[in-house]
Amino acid sequence: MTYEPDVLVQLERDAKEIIARYPKPRSALLPLLHLVQSVDGHVTQDGIAFCAEQLGITEAQVTGVATFYTQYKHAPVGEYHVGVCINTLCAVMGGDQIWAELSEHVGVGHDEATADGRVSLERIECNAACDFAPVMTVNWEFFDNMTPAKAKELVDDLRSGKEVLPSRGPGALCGWKDASRILAGFPDGRAGEGVQAGPESLRGLELAKRRGWEAPPSDVDAARPDEPVRPSEISDPPPNEPGKPIGGDVKPGTQEGRNE
Repeated sequence: MTYEPDVLVQLERDAKEIIARYPKPRSALLPLLHLVQSVDGHVTQDGIAFCAEQLGITEAQVTGVATFYTQYKHAPVGEYHVGVCINTLCAVMGGDQIWAELSEHVGVGHDEATADGRVSLERIECNAACDFAPVMTVNWEFFDNMTPAKAKELVDDLRSGKEVLPSRGPGALCGWKDASRILAGFPDGRAGEGVQAGPESLRGLELAKRRGWEAPPSDVDAARPDEPVRPSEISDPPPNEPGKPIGGDVKPGTQEGRNE
C-alpha cells in the first residue's frame, strides 16, 4: 500500500474503532469502505488492500462488495456529488427531464466529474424520498421538489462556491470526503438539524397515535421484557393452506385511513 505513514496510522486507528463495533470483524466491511473513500475520494486498489488486511479476508471479497453498492465510487468524483433520482415516481414528475437538461448543462454524464473537480453527476435509482418528488441529492443530502431550472441553478451555485442549503437535515453541506467519513460512522453531530420527515411519511404514525394503536409484544417479549430476543426463540408462522385466505384482521380492498 502507498499511504503516507501518518495517513496509514490514522486509518488503522479509525479501522480499529469501527471493527470493535461488530461481533465479527468482516461485518465492518461496509463502513471500512466508506472510511477509505473518505481518504482517497473513491475506493482505490490501496483502499481495497487495506480493508482486506484489516479484516483478514481476500481483496477479491472486498472488491465483490465494493462493486455491488453504488455509493462506493471507483473513479474520482466531484467535491459535490449530485444525484438525480430517475426512478418511477421521480421520473414521471420530471426527474428524467431534470437529468437530461442538467447533464447537458454541466457537460458530464453518469458518475463523471467536471474538469474543475467541483461537481459530478449520478443517475440514482430511488432516493427513498418519494414524498418530495422529483428529488435530488448533494453528497446524500436532500433537495426536494426540483425542476430543471432549479437543478441547473443549484449546480452553478456549487461550482461558484455560493452557499447552498439542503431542503432537510443539516443546515449546511459538507464535502464528499467528509460525507464518506460520516457514513463510516464518525458523525459530525448535525444529523438532527433542520426539517426531517415530511407529512406524507408521517401519515401512518399520526393515524396510529390518534387511534391508540400499538405494536403488540411477542410472547417472548412479554415473558422477558428486559432481555434480548434470540433468533432461535422466534418460531415460523403457521403455513397457510392453499385456497384459504390468510388469517388476520386485514380486509382485502380496504384503504382505512387513506383520506384522514
